[in-house]
Formats: sequence, structure tokens, C-alpha cells
Amino acid sequence: MSKQDGSGRLVTTVPTDDATAPILHVDMDAFFASVELLDRPDLRGLPVVIGHRSDRSVVTAATYEARKYGVNSAMPMAIALRRCPQAIVLEPHGEKYRHYSSIVMSMFDDVTPMVERLGIDEAFLDVSGSIRLLGSVFDIATELRRRVHAETGLHCSIGAASTKFVAKLASSVAKPDGLLIVPHEATLAFLHPRPISGLWGVGGKTEETLLNLGLRTIGDVANAPLDTLVRAVGPAGGAKLHSLAWGRDPRSVTTTAEEKSVGHEVTFSTDVTDPVEIRRELLRLSDKVGVRLRAAGMSGRTVVLKLRTTDFATITRSKTLAEPTDLGRRIYDEVRAVYEATGKQHERIRLVGVRVEQLVPGGGGGLSLGLWDDDADWREAESTMDALQARFGAAMLTPASLLRQGTGRPGSGRPGSGRPPRGRPGPSPVEPSVDPGYSGVE
Repeated sequence: MSKQDGSGRLVTTVPTDDATAPILHVDMDAFFASVELLDRPDLRGLPVVIGHRSDRSVVTAATYEARKYGVNSAMPMAIALRRCPQAIVLEPHGEKYRHYSSIVMSMFDDVTPMVERLGIDEAFLDVSGSIRLLGSVFDIATELRRRVHAETGLHCSIGAASTKFVAKLASSVAKPDGLLIVPHEATLAFLHPRPISGLWGVGGKTEETLLNLGLRTIGDVANAPLDTLVRAVGPAGGAKLHSLAWGRDPRSVTTTAEEKSVGHEVTFSTDVTDPVEIRRELLRLSDKVGVRLRAAGMSGRTVVLKLRTTDFATITRSKTLAEPTDLGRRIYDEVRAVYEATGKQHERIRLVGVRVEQLVPGGGGGLSLGLWDDDADWREAESTMDALQARFGAAMLTPASLLRQGTGRPGSGRPGSGRPPRGRPGPSPVEPSVDPGYSGVE
């Protein structure tokens, strides 16, 4: 998709024949940055970057003024500050973003029950059933944008089309603070002149592959032989790009978003070479993943390890379990084994992550345990910790295994000792450079 720096902006300013464009994509403009500026109106119009002022941090969000210098979300902060030395860096506040997100999402629910949330700051709305009551698509979208700004001080951009893909692309073209309606009969005229980066799912490598074939616009992709696309990006990818380039997207707006994975990761303030430190962090992350799984009433079958070395090479390895689990200790045991098998114990590690995939409803304690449960002791311990943390707060209790004084003796709490957590709570050994408690970057 576009980098959404406001260049090439197109908007619909007068009512149009929009009955064939009932799918809206609503995207908050520079959401995290805009929320921060509510408390710092003196910084409006200046290049502001949200993140931690650290060479190891990444950009969480940037205002449009900063984006014009080539600063984008997920970019290393060091690169962002080289591109825009005058940028003002503000710390992120996840609780603020969640607060304003809940307000905005409730407005979407007032328009239609057909709302598909894509994250903290964007959603699809199908307003087909709202037109008779609330007016045309233009009227609905215009009023929604007005209300969002009036009640929060924030701006949003809206794309309207006959398909989700075109609506999402239209909202990115309308940024910032715009509305673009693409009637069904105008779909190809809108799509085909646009660069291939506008195709959903085309990242850097795919874009390079297509450019090497001389395909520069979506129209070029649409008119390319299907077998050429298949050879370039594979059968599934080729067929998907061909369909999208012709404006075909059969997906409907779905009101229930099925979480496909639960994970946490951390970027160390300095590279870590001690495998004991890595194992300790794997235990902390595994415990957080387990807490989230149990809170959601889910368990997962596949455990995924993510490592990023000092040269930015990223390694992911996974293991599928015989039975789903929601236990932090079981997740840790499996991800630690995956870590040991990588042979990376003495490399310089800058990031480590733990993720659980193939989620299924229900806690691990209720799934095919037979006559006994090998994890019964840990299940009881973690259930007790859940109850205590719910009462006294997560910061008041942590597994003794996360304490630095572990010696490896039985009961010492060293990761891998095989003993249930005992001892007084202690601090987390490594603080993340990016808070993983809210959903990533914009």
C-alpha cells in the first residue's frame, strides 16, 4: 500500500452515485501521533515521531510532516532521526490509544452492526443496510468523519468501494482527512494507473520481482499473462494478484475477528550474547503469552521462536505440539528447545520473540487430558498466579525463575530447573524498547 504521506491525494467532495460502493474502510490518520498531539497542540504542524529515543528503538508512528522526510512506522529510530534530525520524539502511551480507539469504534457500531475491526485504528464497515435510514454512502461517510473529529479531536480518512481491497486502497489515497468513493463502474479506471505497491500483499521483495518483469502499474499486472505471475510469485500469489488487479475480491465484511496468534517480543537495549539471559527472557515472554491465552479462553498448538541477530537477520523456528496449550511453562519448555536447536546460543541477539499459533477455543486444561495431566502442577500454579494478579496487579507477582539470583540448583528458579515458581516477586530483567502491550505500529 502507499506510504500515506499525503502525496497524490484524491478525494470526493460532492455527492456521487455511490449505491454500488457500500463497503467503507475507515482509517485514523497518524493515530498514535494524533492522540499524543491532543496533549501537545503546540507541536501541530511539526515533524513529530512517536517512539523511544534510542538507537535500538523503532518508530511507532509519525506525523505527515515527518513522513515527508521519508520517516515511516517500523523504521529504526536511528534512521528516522538521520532522515529528519529536527524531528520531535514523544514517548508512546498505549492506554491513551486504547481509550480513543474504543470511543471511535463505538461510533462505527452506531452506523452499522457490520463492523470488522482490523486493529486499534481501522475497520471495515458494510453500510448496505444503513442507507435507507442514514442516507447515501457519501452522507454516511461525511457525517462519520465529522463526528469523529467533533467528539475526539482526531481525523480519519475513509475509502468507499464495492470491495474491501478497493475501499482500503481508496482510504490510503484519500489521506490525510479525506473521503474517496469509487463506484463499481469506476473501479478499473481507479486501479489500473496506480503503482503495483498499491496491490494488497505486495511488499518490497514482491514489488522488486514485478518491477524486474517490467510491471509498474496495477494495470500492467492485470494485463500480464497469468502464468507469468505464477512463475514469479507462485500459484497462490499469482492468482491473488491477478484477481485483485481486476478489482475482484469476494471477501465480505465479517463482524468477528478470529485471532490467529498471540505473541510478544522485545528488542534489547544492547545486544545479548549470554544464553542464560536469552532463556530468562524466553520464560518471561512465554509467561505473558500464556496469560493472554488464558484470558482469551484460547490455547494454541504451534509455538514459534523469533530471533534477530545484530546484523538484522531474522530467524523464525516453530514446533507443533501434540496437544494445544495455554500454559506459559509448557510454551517456554518448547520454545527453549527450539532455541537450543538453532545453534545461535553465542551469537549477538538484538531481539527475541515468542508466539503461539493455530489457536483453538478453550483452555489447555480441558482438551484431551485423558486420565492424567502432565502439566497439572504448573496448571495449578499458573491459575493461582492469574487469580493473584487479577486481584493485586500483574506487577506484584512474577515467577521466581525470572529473578537474577538463580544458581541452577534445584528450586533456585533458574529457567529449566523443572520446579514450580516459588519465592518473592522480582523485577523483569530486561525492559523492552517498544511496549508490546498494544498492537504494534500504524
